[in-house]
Amino acid sequence: MIVSVTPNPAADLTLRPDALVDGASHRIPPAERRAGGKGLNVARVLAQLGIAHRAIAPVGEDDLAWFSADLDGVTTHLVPCPGSVRRTYAIVPRDGSATSILNERGAPRDAAVWDAVLAAAVEAASAASALAISGSVPQGSGPTNGADGIVPALVRAGRAAGVPVIADVSGAHLAAAAEAGADVLKPNHDEIRQTTGLDDPLAGARSLQRAGAGSLVVSLGEEGMLGVPSDPAAPVLRARLGRVLVGNPTGAGDAAVAAIASAIGPDRLSFESDLPEILRRATAWSAAAVLAPLAGSVDPSHADLAREVEISPL
Repeated sequence: MIVSVTPNPAADLTLRPDALVDGASHRIPPAERRAGGKGLNVARVLAQLGIAHRAIAPVGEDDLAWFSADLDGVTTHLVPCPGSVRRTYAIVPRDGSATSILNERGAPRDAAVWDAVLAAAVEAASAASALAISGSVPQGSGPTNGADGIVPALVRAGRAAGVPVIADVSGAHLAAAAEAGADVLKPNHDEIRQTTGLDDPLAGARSLQRAGAGSLVVSLGEEGMLGVPSDPAAPVLRARLGRVLVGNPTGAGDAAVAAIASAIGPDRLSFESDLPEILRRATAWSAAAVLAPLAGSVDPSHADLAREVEISPL
């Protein structure tokens, strides 16, 4: 079973205007609403592909009923908390122009909520093959009495249970996950730069490894992904699809996390000996997510896309 934790879930709204014109008024079809957040998107992908999972998230009581109903088919442990969840908006013009993403910040949650989230993760980790921590963290104190406390607390819980931990977080949370010893970090190039101050993604990855992280998969957008094993003597590889896909990239990184978790969790692949297969799966699932209509799903062509992935040494 793969456990995914979403500290800051969201109501994901997808808007599809015919085109997006600056300063103009637009009439659009009704927004598509989905219970989301990065870790829940990870769980949705795993559910779609028949992989055992459990998704943990704190959800505002105002949204709990529809949120739970919308996640039908996904195994969840939703921790009730006051208020509502935040909203995100993906504006996907039908003319094929670039998608725009607007993300609300999450409401603060008190320490009791984070304690409940951590307790649920500790319980689930006892039967897990991998633990994924994904997305932003709302302001508010956590189990370690700091705004960044929930991420390192979850990393430590996974490591204490002997479960590989994957962290797809950013900023101070990315640094905290590295220092807590996350087995895999999955930042993108911008997140590497913002956290380490280094523009070169490999140099940034090595900096996070010196801080305590294990392996890294760095998303490079249309340039693919960089795989950096924890062993400095192991080869660093780049994976990319030989063509650019047009679609909604909102859940692409989450699909990559699901792929990495499935590879190092139930399939027990190693970053040192099986890195090409890990990167091939992550790149293909990420590309298949771009082709899917909504975040948290992958197009059935992911197996065909895997055969197109090009792997090369850095």
